[in-house]
Amino acid sequence: MFIIHTYTQAVILLIITMLCWGSWANTQKLASREWPFQLFYWDYVFGILLFSVVMAFTLGSIGGHGRSFLTDLRQAEGHAVISALTGGVVFNFANILLVLAIDIAGMAVAFPVGIGLALVLGVVVNYLAVPSGNPWYLFAGVFGVVVAIFLDSFAYRQVQTKDANKTFWKGLVISVLAGVAMGFFYRFVAASMSMNFENPLPGKLTPYTAMFLFSVGVFLSSFLWNTIVMYKPLSGSKTTYRAYFRKGTPRLHLIGILGGSIWGLGMLFSIIAADKASYAISYGLGQGATLVSAIWGVFIWKEFKGARNPAKIKLWLSFMFLSFVLGLTLIIIAKL
Repeated sequence: MFIIHTYTQAVILLIITMLCWGSWANTQKLASREWPFQLFYWDYVFGILLFSVVMAFTLGSIGGHGRSFLTDLRQAEGHAVISALTGGVVFNFANILLVLAIDIAGMAVAFPVGIGLALVLGVVVNYLAVPSGNPWYLFAGVFGVVVAIFLDSFAYRQVQTKDANKTFWKGLVISVLAGVAMGFFYRFVAASMSMNFENPLPGKLTPYTAMFLFSVGVFLSSFLWNTIVMYKPLSGSKTTYRAYFRKGTPRLHLIGILGGSIWGLGMLFSIIAADKASYAISYGLGQGATLVSAIWGVFIWKEFKGARNPAKIKLWLSFMFLSFVLGLTLIIIAKL
């Protein structure tokens, strides 16, 4: 299977993870103009699963390192399989809650609370499980990223209407739940894998098998989580399975599958990089995706156009980008 051999290669993969995790939501924006998020989400999770299968039988089955996908799957012990599947179920729960929080209370609440809490919890939990790297640099970097997320929320709040405050508390509670769940899903996946990918331990998983089982967990749990928000939505109108088959066009389905594949690429590269970077650093750098999504929002989607105080927004955004770059730099050098 394909693996990396240096920390520099790991950093390159994690930068790609940031780009993927910060960019997949563009496909949601494209599709949401024509049908509800819940219907887009089915194609999104299918895209994650399809991508994991393709990678398992290509990069996960070539080369002379580690175990090939099918060999690895056959020898996997039950606890490793369950751990990877659980990671997918927990992630799916968190991801749907985060989207609901954004829809109810806006990015100004959902991102600093949800992603900020997930970033801190995820790095702490993974570092305590497998300590690696300089903790001072690592947690200083995490602090920098969290500050940047809050600065982004202050700027975004300038373009919100007063009506958005009416749903603040509802969105806050959902954001906290999303953040806690998002902070723990990665640990389940990491716990399923061997720490040495070149000579993996018996019973443990390689990244490609873990990614596949994680994706199965995401897909299967969608029949619970996504069905609930389809028929009993906390925000917006309900939709049905019939609408998915009757209103969906090949273009809309492909957009969703593309979004899932982009996210899946980021996840796969994140866990491949963990061999040389550590799980805490892999997760921390991956959540720097908020910087990428902010760039899309500012420069492509013009989300801050028409704000009440453009000068103040520019100042906050400038400090946001500076804080992000500083935080991500500290996370990277934590392993040097």
